[in-house]
Amino acid sequence: MALAGAFFFGFVPMFLFAAFVNWLDRYEKEPKLLLGAAFVWGVVIAGGGAFILNTAFGIGLYVVTGSEGVADFGTTSIIAPIIEEALKGLAVLVVFLMFRKEFDSILDGIVYAAITAMGFAAIENVLYIYRNGFQEAGWGGFWTLVFVRVVLVGWMHPFFTAFTGIGLAISRISRNMLVKVLAIPGGYIVAVMMHAFHNTFSSVIGGGGGFFIGLIADYLGFAVMFGFILWIISRERNILKRQLVGQVNNGLLSSKQYNSAISFFQTNVHLAALSSGSFRATSRFYQVCGELAHKKEQFAKLGDEGGNMKIIEQLRAELGQLAPLAKA
Repeated sequence: MALAGAFFFGFVPMFLFAAFVNWLDRYEKEPKLLLGAAFVWGVVIAGGGAFILNTAFGIGLYVVTGSEGVADFGTTSIIAPIIEEALKGLAVLVVFLMFRKEFDSILDGIVYAAITAMGFAAIENVLYIYRNGFQEAGWGGFWTLVFVRVVLVGWMHPFFTAFTGIGLAISRISRNMLVKVLAIPGGYIVAVMMHAFHNTFSSVIGGGGGFFIGLIADYLGFAVMFGFILWIISRERNILKRQLVGQVNNGLLSSKQYNSAISFFQTNVHLAALSSGSFRATSRFYQVCGELAHKKEQFAKLGDEGGNMKIIEQLRAELGQLAPLAKA
């Protein structure tokens, strides 16, 4: 019963958090299959790999130093952040290298990083809730760990790994070669530092004071990151406004379709499409609007790298086919 409960509270909240992140990606959603693969990577590769490597290095530190305190500190504050952020970040790196056409903006980097980190958090929460909660302190410990891991710090892993995603995204869209080279390790280093800071104050320093200092710092970080994401969403809206206005001028989009495409809230449009039986065409239409705007922006900044112009022509053709079917 307790193990089943640990799996429920480990995974279900992370599924809901992932759905919220996907909802925030309003203008050019990522392929669900790729997001699902990122989540599974977080569970299996990052979660399983981190457990093995953290345990092995922790045992090694204890053997070398003979000190349980040194082993705990070294594993929690140094080894775990380095290993866990590397394993989570690898999933985003795979998308960056193998699916570059899907990696169009800073928000894309944040989304892939957050979804991977939620998979990692899900399996880690199962372990903490069951082992550190139920097995050590019964049902009282179980519910305490559910509250701490899900409610209080449920966003910590997505927050850390988001910096790796931001670094990769900056490298992807920058024209400056120095920025391209430095952004990737820079994002990873910041992710490790944020993770190490959290672990040190929450776990190593101990006591209510250390935990609450870490918690306050966490929430300040979450607030700044959320504000940054809202700013990025606003920038993406401006990209659509700028890059799609030409499609109105040439008659490919109607004014109503243009206004719906740049709106953060398209709920009424999709409800109308659902009632009229054109939901799939309408959803794809606005997805193509976002993809077209981002590819035009990439072409303006980076030229025809990766065949941007050919992709733009294909998206314009698809938009022309979908426009008569799409609700506005």
